[in-house]
Amino acid sequence: MKQWALITGASQGIGYEFTMLFAANGYNLILVARDQKRLEEVADEVSSKYKVTVKVIPKDLSQPAAALDIFNEIKGDGLEVEVLINNAGFGLQGPFTEIELSKHLALIQVNITALVELTHLLARPMVKRGSGRILNVASTAAFQPGPFMAMYYASKAFVYSFSCALARELKGTGVTVTTLNPGITRSQFHSRAHLKRDVGMVMMEADQVARIGYDALMHGKPNITAGFINKLSSSVSKALPTRFTTNIAARLNRQNGG
Repeated sequence: MKQWALITGASQGIGYEFTMLFAANGYNLILVARDQKRLEEVADEVSSKYKVTVKVIPKDLSQPAAALDIFNEIKGDGLEVEVLINNAGFGLQGPFTEIELSKHLALIQVNITALVELTHLLARPMVKRGSGRILNVASTAAFQPGPFMAMYYASKAFVYSFSCALARELKGTGVTVTTLNPGITRSQFHSRAHLKRDVGMVMMEADQVARIGYDALMHGKPNITAGFINKLSSSVSKALPTRFTTNIAARLNRQNGG
């Protein structure tokens, strides 16, 4: 019997690549994103290519009831989620006080609150049956403050800290938690965040990042940073004084649209 994997932000970028990876490895899929038409296109593509069952749940995770609605729909269908991929997220670039408060709160709802809700709702039955895998997508932005993208950096710092702590809590339960820290990745993330950044060769492809995350998840690793350059820069960020790295981030983010 095929196991079920739930993937948020599944319609494009890293989430889409996770969808393809799990389908290629024989998982049935529950796909969550805002765009119903795009989700259905992905579902048709993956089910015809890999002969797996795909359930589509179009939900906007910025809405407070979304996570519980997803859980209740899954429960009502009698589905048992073995793998949870909390991939959905977005960023905002610009001075904190010049961005509408409603946008900051929507970011918190998607990047933090919905992630925590889905993790809590699905981790409890995983622990009860003694098996399950959770992957939360953080970012290399988690390792330092980010002026002019303050809320995004802070949200990813939360995801990183929460996920690493939960991985330790659940050790020995049969449930693993993996934190994936991508750097700048080629996807629609940048257009949604209105980022104006010439990243050139530093940018990784979404399929590379997803493969790194998938392999880490399947090996039960608690934490993985995608790519050598990202690992190196993250190590430097952790080692240097916060005031120094914050100033660098401020110059980069302000220079590129802040």
